[in-house]
Amino acid sequence: MKIELRHGAGGVDTSRLIKNIFARHFHSPVLDRMEDGAVLPRPEGDIVLTTDSFVVQPLEFAGGDIGRLSVCGTVNDLSCMGAQPRYLTAAFVLEEGLEADLLERIVASMAHTADEAGVQIVAGDTKVVEGNGGMFINTTGCGVRPAGRDVSSANLKPGDRLILSGTLGDHHGTILSARMNLSSSLKSDCAPLTGMVEKLFSGHIDVHTIRDVTRGGLATVLCELAEASGCSAELDEEAIPVSEGVRALCGILGLDPLTMGNEGKLLIAVPEPDAARALQIVKSAPYGKNAAVIGEVKAGKGVAIKTSVGSIRTVSPLRGEGLPRIC
Repeated sequence: MKIELRHGAGGVDTSRLIKNIFARHFHSPVLDRMEDGAVLPRPEGDIVLTTDSFVVQPLEFAGGDIGRLSVCGTVNDLSCMGAQPRYLTAAFVLEEGLEADLLERIVASMAHTADEAGVQIVAGDTKVVEGNGGMFINTTGCGVRPAGRDVSSANLKPGDRLILSGTLGDHHGTILSARMNLSSSLKSDCAPLTGMVEKLFSGHIDVHTIRDVTRGGLATVLCELAEASGCSAELDEEAIPVSEGVRALCGILGLDPLTMGNEGKLLIAVPEPDAARALQIVKSAPYGKNAAVIGEVKAGKGVAIKTSVGSIRTVSPLRGEGLPRIC
């Protein structure tokens, strides 16, 4: 069956679509009531809210799909604020011609990823528009930040060590390879990183800053952090983990791993005395085995990198469009 405009008309066909696909995979005590809004219990701690929209093509790719991506991107944003993700809403814009089997695979993947991340999908919406069988997803996430957690882009301090949770460019390289019909062994790093972050806090690490390294790559993220905190940063090129597959793709296409997007990597800033223990915790967490200390925060402005030949060069944020759109 293909999705048709009638599936978004609000009548019998809409009800069947919701019952046969969405309700089969999305379950929570709140959502199962099928009401116009989600009534949630009052939390203890600060409420943290974020929203994101996902338009990636292709809808399925090595290592993930748009459904997994929509959960990971949103829960990771909450975790980067020191929050414990609790709830998600999910809004789908479906283009006519979309295969119902593909939609169900993506919904099932989304449900599985939400379970892995420990969040409940508590509200949603579906619209059908004219088109060519595509799909767009918006997710809004709500989390609770326990008292005492102060994680912010402005909190970088001179002397902090910068930990990268794994290899750069895997998601960007995977999407680019799929769009260009290149044969590649690359797989997306798309992953929920809530467990990794919670292990840092439960290990009593003094976490100053966490950012997920997504659009614009590490270069853009670190330049933004330096500006927000009034500090500078220096990276060690030889310490930055990059897979052989991404290095090969960069060599062929002239790409820079520092500006390639990821969907399962964190940049974490901690005081130097905590760095070794923090790195050990990240390495022991799911999706963190390739983590490394890649640089440090210093006084001053801007971001620089010590190259493999011993020179120092300035690191600039991504300029222009970082094709392809990775999320």
